Amino acid sequence: MKGMKEMQKNDGMNYAPKGKPNPVVGPGEFVIAAVALDHGHIYGMVNGLIEAGATLKWVYDRDRAKAEAFARTYPQVTIAESEEEVLADPQVQLVAGAAVTSERCALGLRVMDAGKDYFTDKAPFTTLEQLESARAKVRETGRKYMVYYSERLHVESAVYAGQLIEQGAIGRVLQVTGFGPHRLNASSRPEWFFQKKQYGGILCDIGSHQVEQFLFYAGCKQAEVLHSKVANYNNPEYPELEDFGDATLLGDNGATQYFRVDWFTPDGLGSWGDGRTLILGTEGYIELRKYIDIARDRTGNHVYLVNQEGEYHFHVDGQVGYPFFGELILDCLNRTENAMTQEHAFMAAELCLKAQEMALDVTRSGS
Repeated sequence: MKGMKEMQKNDGMNYAPKGKPNPVVGPGEFVIAAVALDHGHIYGMVNGLIEAGATLKWVYDRDRAKAEAFARTYPQVTIAESEEEVLADPQVQLVAGAAVTSERCALGLRVMDAGKDYFTDKAPFTTLEQLESARAKVRETGRKYMVYYSERLHVESAVYAGQLIEQGAIGRVLQVTGFGPHRLNASSRPEWFFQKKQYGGILCDIGSHQVEQFLFYAGCKQAEVLHSKVANYNNPEYPELEDFGDATLLGDNGATQYFRVDWFTPDGLGSWGDGRTLILGTEGYIELRKYIDIARDRTGNHVYLVNQEGEYHFHVDGQVGYPFFGELILDCLNRTENAMTQEHAFMAAELCLKAQEMALDVTRSGS
């Protein structure tokens, strides 16, 4: 397993965004552990929690080299000898995990059975059966099964867009259009990344970010998938990889979404992906250029707003922070749902699983 810095060098993605520390608890008041380090997002998850005041106590992975690499980044942590050692510790209140996607649900069930809240990387499930088992376990235990939808929660421009919408800057949201291109760099990826049963498919995986953003920005409690499609256009050496996917959704309040996700970021781009979100409202629109403003500015977090008052550009890099993590800690302590409701987390997962399940495969051999 490569360390965090080497992973970022290989695919250009910043797995561990850092913000201004804004603790909501004191040392030792909220104790966390990290279990299953199969994806680099675990570093971002832990960073966000530590910045909000969490105390990191344990790390465990079946591959001790991964745990040792993690401990070099977080020297305050103790490497556990087993998952059971972590789950048996009564001080641990939340377990963060970034397991192989198909194994995330099983880990979550064990965590909740141990009386702890669970915070998993996206996508939280690879099957609808897993989702239903998690819903049942939440009802049974009263614990949280929270999800790291990082492309909204850990991106300042995305946070700021939510604040603008809440303030009424563009009126009622009618449509959300999202583009989530990623750099493939296949040689740096683990074997499970190319096994569909393990990663779930492109709409299940990186599509989950897009669906979650739609539900949040448009204020939908539920939605339906109208159409979806996937393809492996350019990677025949990895027959189970889907390098393209898109979908159209209709929310319960009439708002609509179109999104596209793909693994076609060209090497010439100065970021791992030109992620963009366009939000249309009755009184204006917002465009997010999340990670780069191509050919103009290699920094991210550009927010463009046009409404009845005028045209605006906000560069919010380092200005907004990441309130989700502090809100999550307080939700765990107070048993509230201010950071994200459980049903919102599960509805986003359900919709991307349904989009994946019904997707038309439009792969065609090149001439």
